[in-house]
Amino acid sequence: MLTDRQKIILQILVDDYILTAEPVGSRTISKRPDVSISPATIRNEMADLEELGYLEQPHTSAGRIPSQKGYRFYVDHLLTPSDAEPAYSSNDLRMEFLQKIDQMEQVVQQSATILSSLTNYTSIVLGPKLMSAKLRQIQLVPLQDRKAVAIIVMDNGHVENRMVSIPDGIAVESITNYIELLNRKLVGVPMPELKARLHTEIAQELQRYSQQFDSAMMLFDQMTEVQDTEQSKLYLGGTTMIMNQPEFRTVEKLKPLLDMFEQTEDLVRLVDPAHHKPGIQIRIGAENDHETFHNCSLITAAYTLDGKPVGTIGVVGPTRMDYARTIMVMQGLANNLSALLQHLYK
Repeated sequence: MLTDRQKIILQILVDDYILTAEPVGSRTISKRPDVSISPATIRNEMADLEELGYLEQPHTSAGRIPSQKGYRFYVDHLLTPSDAEPAYSSNDLRMEFLQKIDQMEQVVQQSATILSSLTNYTSIVLGPKLMSAKLRQIQLVPLQDRKAVAIIVMDNGHVENRMVSIPDGIAVESITNYIELLNRKLVGVPMPELKARLHTEIAQELQRYSQQFDSAMMLFDQMTEVQDTEQSKLYLGGTTMIMNQPEFRTVEKLKPLLDMFEQTEDLVRLVDPAHHKPGIQIRIGAENDHETFHNCSLITAAYTLDGKPVGTIGVVGPTRMDYARTIMVMQGLANNLSALLQHLYK
């Protein structure tokens, strides 16, 4: 375990390196007004911290930089809420959401942009999985020329919209009764089971009293054709933000990351809420499963509906990340996103 003096030196060094991206020397630390430790003592302590694996010394510099072990200790033991001032108020964030979005897909997509702009890092936002979702409501909005928009709302907040054709055999005045039937029979049914239930229970009831059976079933088939139930939608925000970081200004280091941002399946696996523990998760350097992220830190947080994780927000940045501020933004955004989804869909 580190001594109190070593903790102070490590915290100052990490904070300074986060701001400057330049190796930090003993004189830089000793000149701080809140430090009353001599440069010689600081040099000795920094040498000990390097020997313990918390610091590294670039070959071309007399200063030192944090190692991945140093960042991990900093995140686990030295960060406190007072380390960062709020970049926004909860009400401001809620208003920004409410002004721009009115349903789940737009909430998730917009949160990627908001997260990137608040942190100045690349954001990864994962929408809800549909496989475990259940039907909450079906709506049908008639348009002109016997066209209509079917709206499928799921209990995890996901919304599917699709254009459907109203078969000629269906009287427009019958549509309301059909939608009431679907909602009465199908609400609470898991999405992958909709088709089977449609062709059993719904078909049996329709046959008893409807002369428009075939046409109605054609319409219902169009409405319940929910696609990609095993997939989560992934949104990226600020993919070029990584280019602003000194660590990634060379093509050799930047290209693998930009290529990785195109690998949707790999990114989904990295941030899948099914493997996410409660609260903020921080993976530094080699703690990330994918080798491309071994020079990065990935911070993620699950957002919830009815207390259950339904998706994930995350940011990717250098290991020299402003952890205190980023964690604060992530926590605030996850809480507000969860609250807004609860408001919109419950």
